[in-house]
Amino acid sequence: MSAEIISAAGGRRRGGWPRPGVGLRPVVGVLADGAPFYAPVGEVAVEGSLVTCHLCGRSFRSVTAHLTAHGWTKRQYCEAFGLEFGQSLEGPETRKLRAAAFTARLLFEPAVREGSAAGRHRARTGDLARDAAAAARGRPFPQQRRRKVMRARAANPSPRLAEPGRMHADRRLRATAEQAARQVGYPDIGAFVLARTQDGASMAAISRAAGLHKDWLSRHLGRVDPAVAAAARQYSGELPDLRLRPILRRLGYPNVGSYLRERHVEQHQTVNAIADELGLSHHAVSAALRRHGLAPVPHSAKRHEALQRAADVAGRLGYADVAGYIGDRRSAGWTWKAIAAESAQPESWLRRHAARPTQSAQ
Repeated sequence: MSAEIISAAGGRRRGGWPRPGVGLRPVVGVLADGAPFYAPVGEVAVEGSLVTCHLCGRSFRSVTAHLTAHGWTKRQYCEAFGLEFGQSLEGPETRKLRAAAFTARLLFEPAVREGSAAGRHRARTGDLARDAAAAARGRPFPQQRRRKVMRARAANPSPRLAEPGRMHADRRLRATAEQAARQVGYPDIGAFVLARTQDGASMAAISRAAGLHKDWLSRHLGRVDPAVAAAARQYSGELPDLRLRPILRRLGYPNVGSYLRERHVEQHQTVNAIADELGLSHHAVSAALRRHGLAPVPHSAKRHEALQRAADVAGRLGYADVAGYIGDRRSAGWTWKAIAAESAQPESWLRRHAARPTQSAQ
């Protein structure tokens, strides 16, 4: 909706509108530099098919084309007179003629078709809106836009329009939470969430039980009741360990941390072996290890067996590690075949250990 005014100012020719460039208007105001203007700030004065120039008060089919006579650009003109940059400065008849000419060019000129397709693509993907928002960021609204907003508010005199959006959204969220709690027989949403959390229910299950979207509480509980949200997060973090306590008592362990440390770090059991023993998934055991400050080691049993084999070979030969043994023999001129025969190990195995640093180097 363009902000246009229909003005009767300006002389008429007998039997029609004034000729373009004719019909000087009275001065409406003065700019900051002292230059007078002849149409209201924030509005475009239209007389039939003609538009009034703010700078000189004359009427033209296209003020945009006329601005070169004043040495102004359209951007300077819009900024000076509070108009939106997208506001047309041409009369309705001129816009129709330009639209018809552009339609013909769109059919017969490939460059115009490609440019139009690129513009439509930018509009569909949202690039055009993002660029417009970036260009408008930090720039005050022009007078024309402010008048549009005031007219829209006057047409809808709702008290919510004067209320900050954040306060209105918070009040609506609290009302939704109270209604959901009453439906399940609780005085407030906090009591319901804590009761169901202690029963082992997830936040998604609690949301569904309250008749809400499965992600509603995860997204909005922190705004509705921050204390309950913090308590629920803390209890949810402890909940997996609480579920494991009966199993661990049966195995003779006081807590989850000591069980995982002995099984994975000391006994070198794999994550899958621990998961089979507890009846959990691989991901659940990995999460429990990280929760208790233990890094999951892939193939821990095989890695421990390989380390033990290397330690046994080095000890049998009187060395601290295999790399030191190989370095000593190679410096004495031994071949790989001779070293393999003495150590009773494959050459490939010895070559892999030769590339590792010795304990003295570490």
